[in-house]
Amino acid sequence: MIFSISPLLIAIIVVVLIIFSCSIVPQNYEGLVETLGKYSKTEKAGLIFIIPLIQRVRKVSLALQPLEISKYSIITKDNAEVSTSLTLNYQVTDSFKYFYNNTDSVESMVQLVQGHLRDIIGRMDLNDALGSTSQINAQPADAIGDLTNVYGIRVIRVNVDELLPSKEIQRAMDKQLTADREKTATIAKAEGEARNIELTTKAKNDALVATAKAKAEAIKTQADAEKYRIEQLKAALADAPDDYFKNQSIAAFKDLAKGENNLIVMDKDNLTQLGNIPAVREIWKKQDQD
Repeated sequence: MIFSISPLLIAIIVVVLIIFSCSIVPQNYEGLVETLGKYSKTEKAGLIFIIPLIQRVRKVSLALQPLEISKYSIITKDNAEVSTSLTLNYQVTDSFKYFYNNTDSVESMVQLVQGHLRDIIGRMDLNDALGSTSQINAQPADAIGDLTNVYGIRVIRVNVDELLPSKEIQRAMDKQLTADREKTATIAKAEGEARNIELTTKAKNDALVATAKAKAEAIKTQADAEKYRIEQLKAALADAPDDYFKNQSIAAFKDLAKGENNLIVMDKDNLTQLGNIPAVREIWKKQDQD
């Protein structure tokens, strides 16, 4: 009976040893094989064999990994306290250095990123820091991107999620912002009123100018009409016969004789013709009768 059990037991032991000697390293991982606690080799992804109870495999991911860094305080160049939180993406480039050269490579990387960020923001004024997050994001990644020689890690990207001043500074900034807005609104209102006055004055001046131009144009038109009338009258009189002027003189003297004022002024050349004027003859007749 003992001899019949032994082969089965041996088979079971062999199967168990085979199972424990097989290890699978997943895709995008590396396996660090330790023999009696000491590193011996690095295995790529796939099925590997180890000596049970003597060797073991530590699996290290080589994939890109995100990491959130919780809020912490930073003092700016003008002694303003700001709190920031950020996320970063890193990738293990050397599994041996990542696992064996540091007790915690990720924590060491985080501290290094925080230190660089403190140095970057600490050389900036508060307003510059709040308005330059895109520039701040690029600098830590450039400064500590390749940490292969120290931690076996490469930092791909660092992103500052928020950069907030302390509550006291926020309240002061809100007051300043409110004052600036009120100042801007007051200036805009004053400029609007000044512009309105300017436009109103211009409109009045334009109306006065337009009125003056219209009156001037009307006077010019009237003068042109009068000039045209006189020119036409001159042209007509130039062609009139001498009898026309004599008849006009006789008619004028008749009208003068009918009035109360019978004073007639004539030049010496026409005095000899005075008796030919009907109105004068009529006056002389009245004087003779008297």
